[in-house]
Amino acid sequence: MMRALIVTLGLLMPLPAFAHNVIASVFPSGSAIEGEIGFSNGEMATGQVVEVFDQTGTRLGETVTDGDGFFLYTPTAPVTHVFRANLGAGHVAEMAMPADEVAAILGVAAPEAAQPATAPAGPAAGQLAAASLTQEERQAIAEIVRTEMRPLRQEITAYRNHNDLQTILGGIGYIAGLFGLGFYLAARRRLAA
Repeated sequence: MMRALIVTLGLLMPLPAFAHNVIASVFPSGSAIEGEIGFSNGEMATGQVVEVFDQTGTRLGETVTDGDGFFLYTPTAPVTHVFRANLGAGHVAEMAMPADEVAAILGVAAPEAAQPATAPAGPAAGQLAAASLTQEERQAIAEIVRTEMRPLRQEITAYRNHNDLQTILGGIGYIAGLFGLGFYLAARRRLAA
C-alpha cells in the first residue's frame, strides 16, 4: 500500500520545465543604440546576428552580439529601429526603439509624428553640464555607465521573467495539492481505524 502511494506521488510530481523565455531589450547609449539578447535561464546569446529594420520592414543593417550577449548599432536616420535575431529552436528576439529616441541619439529633431505635444521650457542642468564635455569624454562616460549598468539590467530582466503570474499560480496550486493529499491521507486513516 505504501509503495503504491510513493509510486503515485512520484508520477504526480511536476517535471522540471526545460523551456525558457527570450530576454531582449534596447536602450540609448551615447551616439549608439545598445541592446542585449539572452534567455531567462541566464544564458546570453553570443555571436548572434541581429538584423535592423525600420517600421516599414526596410533593412537598415545588422550587427553581432558580443560574448556577453550585448550589441551596439549606430543609427543613421531618425526612424523607428526594429531589431530582430533568430536564436533557433523557434526563439526569435524582436525589440524596437521609437523614432523620437533615435532622433535624440542623433541630436536631430524628432519626426513630426513622434514629437510630444509639449516641449520642456529649457535644457535641464544635466544637459548644460553635458554640453561642456568633449565627444571623447562623453563616449568614455557612456562606456563606463554602460559597463556598470549591464549586470543590473540583466538581473532585472531575469527577475521579471522568473517571477511572472504563471509561476506564482503554479506555486499556489502546488501548495493546495499538498494540502489535498494531506486531507486525503487523514481521511483514509480515520476510515481504517
